[in-house]
Amino acid sequence: MTGTRATGVTAAESAAPIKVIDSAALEKVGQPNLNQVLTQLVPSFTAEAFGGDTANLTLSARLRGLSPNHALVLVNGKRRHGTANLHVLSGPYQGGASPDLDMIPPGAIGRIEVLEDGAAAQYGSDAIAGVINIILKDDKDSISGSFTGGQYYEGDGTTYSGSITFAPKLDEDSYLNFTMFHRYHGFSQRGGVDSRIYNADGSLRDDLGDAHEAMAAIGLPNAPYTNRIVGDSRSKLTTIFYNAGHDFGGVELYAFGSYGHRDASAYENYRQPWRVTRSNTLGVAGEDLLVSVTGFNPREAIKEDDFSNTAGLKGEAGGFRWDISTTYGQDYMKLYTLDSANRTLFINTGYTPSNFYDGFLKASEWTNNLDIAKEIDAGLASPINLAFGAEYRENTFTIGQGNFEATYFEGGQSYPGFLATDAGKHKRHNVAGYGDIAINPIEMWKIDGAVRVEDYSDFGTKWTWKVTTRVDLSDQFAVRGTISTGFRAPSLLESYYSATNVGPTTAYVQLPPNSDAAKLLGYDNLKPETSKNLSLGLVIRPVDKLNITIDAYQVKMKNRIVGTGSIVGLTGGEVTNQAVLDAIAAHGNVLDPYVLEVGDAGVNLFTNGADTRTRGVDVTASYPTPIGEGNILWSLSANYNETKITKLRIDEDLYAADARSVLENASPKYKIITGALFTLGGFSLNLRETFYGKSSQVVIYNGTTPTVKVGAAAITDLEASYDLTKAVTLTVGANNLFDKKADTVPNGADGLPIDGGAVLDAPVTFSPYGINGGYWYGRVSFKF
Repeated sequence: MTGTRATGVTAAESAAPIKVIDSAALEKVGQPNLNQVLTQLVPSFTAEAFGGDTANLTLSARLRGLSPNHALVLVNGKRRHGTANLHVLSGPYQGGASPDLDMIPPGAIGRIEVLEDGAAAQYGSDAIAGVINIILKDDKDSISGSFTGGQYYEGDGTTYSGSITFAPKLDEDSYLNFTMFHRYHGFSQRGGVDSRIYNADGSLRDDLGDAHEAMAAIGLPNAPYTNRIVGDSRSKLTTIFYNAGHDFGGVELYAFGSYGHRDASAYENYRQPWRVTRSNTLGVAGEDLLVSVTGFNPREAIKEDDFSNTAGLKGEAGGFRWDISTTYGQDYMKLYTLDSANRTLFINTGYTPSNFYDGFLKASEWTNNLDIAKEIDAGLASPINLAFGAEYRENTFTIGQGNFEATYFEGGQSYPGFLATDAGKHKRHNVAGYGDIAINPIEMWKIDGAVRVEDYSDFGTKWTWKVTTRVDLSDQFAVRGTISTGFRAPSLLESYYSATNVGPTTAYVQLPPNSDAAKLLGYDNLKPETSKNLSLGLVIRPVDKLNITIDAYQVKMKNRIVGTGSIVGLTGGEVTNQAVLDAIAAHGNVLDPYVLEVGDAGVNLFTNGADTRTRGVDVTASYPTPIGEGNILWSLSANYNETKITKLRIDEDLYAADARSVLENASPKYKIITGALFTLGGFSLNLRETFYGKSSQVVIYNGTTPTVKVGAAAITDLEASYDLTKAVTLTVGANNLFDKKADTVPNGADGLPIDGGAVLDAPVTFSPYGINGGYWYGRVSFKF
């Protein structure tokens, strides 16, 4: 069981709070996406609904309201590598570079163990909020799978998928499981009228200047809904997983791994028709031209290859259990800007392509583990379990330069290519050792303790420790608690990622904090985050089959890595901070001349900017009720979570009210999931109700700081299944059955959205239940 190195421990007996989700529960979530599965089943888990720029192509998730980077993801107990796609833009998921759960198909999973407790002393960096351990299927002699299709009530976001798991019949000492999965998901669009061009009633604005006549005469695509930025990306995802093992008699050889390929693209802000004066530097007289008469809808796109392989041996000799393994994982993505144009290239040469190769991102992780354990009989209630081991890990992160057209001056509109000064390969390694002991001094009392030391090549040595205990006062009542320290090494992506983030009239350079340019502005290299975790819980069984757990926790973090917010150097074409522009120039970034003339420019970077305190409570309960020949399984799980900044380590002016609110208020304080699963023979009906608390975020609007809000909401999911035969099951269902829509961004006195967006009536993108409304689906499942 995740959370202890002792064997034979069940979730009900665990000294630490842990949720176990079996394959049957995984199958009763409509959307074939592991992020959606966990967010609908685990209240402390929240999935990202919409990401800015390329983050919309690889959505992230969080545990217990902390960063995506604070939850360690394991597969069969081994560390899973992270994505190469850093979440750069401000928001609750900023800085996320955690493993991409969407690359793991639900059909390959036997169960998921979610440890909701700090565990850095047991498993190493990242395990501050907890651990998600995904256990793959190890079936024998079976074929199973499903085919799913669905779409949003709005008629878009069409989704279809197929999953097949093949477990051939081998000898009694062997297993081999192959899972093949493919999914297509189409665009959705939830934005309203483009406020830069149209009035709220859809008529053209009167202040468009020279382009007005051309727009009125020709008409624009999808008018007046020309801007399609607010919506899901379109993606095709294909993954293959395998899990294999053979017992040679006392020694087992095992291996598991995966390969995934994703093609995805997301719309960015629509670019209006624009007029330019051609340069005469090529012998061409100054010439006034209207370029792209109908404007264009640029897209950011990726072609991504992700793979991982683990091989190991485990066995027992002389009373010692041992496990030695090696794991290598890599995520590699090529980035493109599609259906766009390079304005300066056209002005200077009369030519621009419509598609651009922006470069690549690659992140890899190589982990080697040795784990040894032994039970020692000391005359206590049960043998002492002593465990110790070592780990060696290497991480690399590489940025590859874009082609000429993508890096000429500002590059393609919406996403410029990576420059030579952005490109580079970065590497580090670390060595770790740990010791772990589990003791039952008397039958009713369990104690687990762990200590770990990690030595990193780039910032030195860190020690962490953990003590967990549980006292069963009776068969009906137990008390458990944990005190621990933790840490997280800053990812190489946070330390070295470099790019220019652009809008139609804005350009902000993401400076690597570990760069000379950042030093010009007074920023140091990133340091590890550290934490102190406390938890106290109750396990209650007041009557037979009724199980209740209540666990309160506190996580204090020091030197938490946050985004600085925008450090502005240029406003409306006027220089406001020359040092910022000097840092941009020192890093070698070239800004859009149009932005320099009329727009805003500056820098963003990550820094150890805050100390935070997160407090919360997790509650679970389940109880089965017989109904005639059938049965209803009632379930309740809830999470209350609140984060506060206790110390700000950067200037308040830089870490503005909008950035502060992202940490403290952009996620709901509570999430409650209630369920009723009715089964009768081959028929089942699953009803799930999820209650979300309100959330909010401060925005900067015309020198003021209004608040964008998402109200409390109840989301209903309903699914009905019928066993057509012993092997085939038909299912229909709906997520968000009553089509609850996210609140929209309000307009200011000027009639424009106060969040600075270009689309009227756009949903608030940090809505915890998404931006798309209801989704219906059908599924055919089989197992032979």
